[in-house]
Amino acid sequence: QVQLVESGGGLVQAGGSLRLSCAASGRTFSSYAMGWFRRCPGKEREFVGRISRSGGFTYYADSVKGRFTISRDNVKNMVYLQMNSLKPEDTAVYYCAADSADYSGYYFRSSVYDYWGLGTQVTVSS
Repeated sequence: QVQLVESGGGLVQAGGSLRLSCAASGRTFSSYAMGWFRRCPGKEREFVGRISRSGGFTYYADSVKGRFTISRDNVKNMVYLQMNSLKPEDTAVYYCAADSADYSGYYFRSSVYDYWGLGTQVTVSS
Protein backbone atom coordinates (compact mmCIF):
# COMPACT_ATOMS: atom_id res chain seq x y z
CA GLN A 1 0.00 0.00 0.00
CA VAL A 2 1.20 3.49 -0.86
CA GLN A 3 -0.25 6.73 0.40
CA LEU A 4 0.41 9.86 -1.61
CA VAL A 5 0.13 13.47 -0.52
CA GLU A 6 0.62 16.35 -2.95
CA SER A 7 1.70 19.85 -1.96
CA GLY A 8 3.05 23.01 -3.50
CA GLY A 9 0.03 24.24 -5.37
CA GLY A 10 -1.10 27.82 -5.33
CA LEU A 11 -1.78 30.94 -7.35
CA VAL A 12 0.82 32.12 -9.84
CA GLN A 13 0.89 34.57 -12.70
CA ALA A 14 1.24 33.42 -16.27
CA GLY A 15 4.87 32.87 -17.13
CA GLY A 16 5.71 31.95 -13.57
CA SER A 17 6.87 28.71 -12.02
CA LEU A 18 5.75 26.30 -9.34
CA ARG A 19 7.16 23.06 -8.02
CA LEU A 20 4.73 20.44 -6.86
CA SER A 21 5.79 17.74 -4.47
CA CYS A 22 4.31 14.35 -3.78
CA ALA A 23 5.25 12.55 -0.58
CA ALA A 24 4.84 8.80 -0.56
CA SER A 25 4.54 6.56 2.45
CA GLY A 26 5.81 3.03 2.57
CA ARG A 27 9.16 1.36 2.16
CA THR A 28 8.58 0.29 -1.42
CA PHE A 29 8.39 3.67 -3.10
CA SER A 30 11.19 2.77 -5.50
CA SER A 31 9.07 -0.14 -6.72
CA TYR A 32 6.60 2.23 -8.34
CA ALA A 33 6.68 4.30 -11.44
CA MET A 34 5.07 7.64 -10.68
CA GLY A 35 2.74 9.74 -12.74
CA TRP A 36 1.26 13.21 -12.62
CA PHE A 37 -2.23 13.94 -13.89
CA ARG A 38 -4.43 16.99 -13.80
CA ARG A 39 -8.07 17.86 -14.01
CA CYS A 40 -8.72 21.21 -15.64
CA PRO A 41 -12.04 22.94 -14.94
CA GLY A 42 -14.82 21.26 -16.86
CA LYS A 43 -12.56 18.61 -18.35
CA GLU A 44 -11.63 15.00 -17.80
CA ARG A 45 -8.52 14.10 -15.87
CA GLU A 46 -5.55 14.09 -18.22
CA PHE A 47 -2.02 12.76 -18.25
CA VAL A 48 0.79 15.21 -17.54
CA GLY A 49 3.89 13.05 -17.16
CA ARG A 50 5.48 9.94 -15.77
CA ILE A 51 8.81 8.86 -14.34
CA SER A 52 10.17 5.35 -14.14
CA ARG A 53 11.17 3.63 -10.93
CA SER A 54 14.80 4.60 -11.25
CA GLY A 55 14.08 8.04 -12.63
CA GLY A 56 15.90 7.18 -15.80
CA PHE A 57 12.91 7.53 -18.08
CA THR A 58 10.34 10.29 -18.27
CA TYR A 59 7.34 10.84 -20.49
CA TYR A 60 5.32 14.00 -20.98
CA ALA A 61 2.12 15.13 -22.55
CA ASP A 62 2.70 17.29 -25.61
CA SER A 63 0.97 20.19 -23.89
CA VAL A 64 3.64 20.40 -21.18
CA LYS A 65 6.72 19.07 -22.94
CA GLY A 66 9.62 21.48 -22.60
CA ARG A 67 7.94 23.36 -19.75
CA PHE A 68 7.40 20.70 -17.07
CA THR A 69 9.98 18.36 -15.56
CA ILE A 70 9.39 15.34 -13.36
CA SER A 71 12.01 14.10 -10.93
CA ARG A 72 12.11 11.78 -7.95
CA ASP A 73 14.16 11.10 -4.85
CA ASN A 74 13.91 7.45 -3.84
CA VAL A 75 15.70 8.10 -0.56
CA LYS A 76 13.21 10.74 0.53
CA ASN A 77 10.22 8.97 -1.07
CA MET A 78 9.38 12.08 -3.05
CA VAL A 79 8.40 12.88 -6.60
CA TYR A 80 8.37 16.41 -8.00
CA LEU A 81 6.78 18.29 -10.84
CA GLN A 82 8.65 21.44 -11.80
CA MET A 83 6.36 23.65 -13.83
CA ASN A 84 7.81 26.59 -15.75
CA SER A 85 6.33 29.07 -18.20
CA LEU A 86 2.91 28.45 -16.76
CA LYS A 87 -0.16 29.33 -18.78
CA PRO A 88 -3.74 29.98 -17.69
CA GLU A 89 -4.72 26.70 -19.34
CA ASP A 90 -2.48 24.88 -16.85
CA THR A 91 -5.00 25.77 -14.14
CA ALA A 92 -6.10 22.46 -12.66
CA VAL A 93 -6.05 20.14 -9.71
CA TYR A 94 -2.84 18.15 -9.99
CA TYR A 95 -2.61 14.55 -8.81
CA CYS A 96 0.28 12.20 -8.36
CA ALA A 97 -0.22 8.49 -8.85
CA ALA A 98 1.76 5.29 -8.40
CA ASP A 99 1.97 2.40 -10.84
CA SER A 100 3.41 -0.93 -9.73
CA ALA A 101 4.52 -1.66 -13.29
CA ASP A 102 7.71 0.08 -14.34
CA TYR A 103 6.77 0.05 -17.96
CA SER A 104 3.32 0.31 -19.41
CA GLY A 105 2.36 0.95 -22.97
CA TYR A 106 -0.68 2.74 -21.60
CA TYR A 107 1.17 4.94 -19.13
CA PHE A 108 -1.00 7.90 -20.16
CA ARG A 109 -4.16 6.19 -18.93
CA SER A 110 -5.25 6.81 -15.36
CA SER A 111 -6.56 3.24 -15.12
CA VAL A 112 -3.05 1.74 -14.99
CA TYR A 113 -2.19 3.55 -11.77
CA ASP A 114 -2.82 1.79 -8.50
CA TYR A 115 -2.70 4.61 -5.96
CA TRP A 116 -3.65 8.27 -6.04
CA GLY A 117 -3.23 11.35 -3.96
CA LEU A 118 -6.04 13.81 -3.25
CA GLY A 119 -4.57 16.53 -5.42
CA THR A 120 -3.34 20.08 -5.10
CA GLN A 121 -4.86 23.12 -6.80
CA VAL A 122 -2.81 25.19 -9.23
CA THR A 123 -4.26 28.43 -10.51
CA VAL A 124 -2.52 30.47 -13.19
CA SER A 125 -3.75 34.00 -13.65
CA SER A 126 -3.44 35.87 -16.93
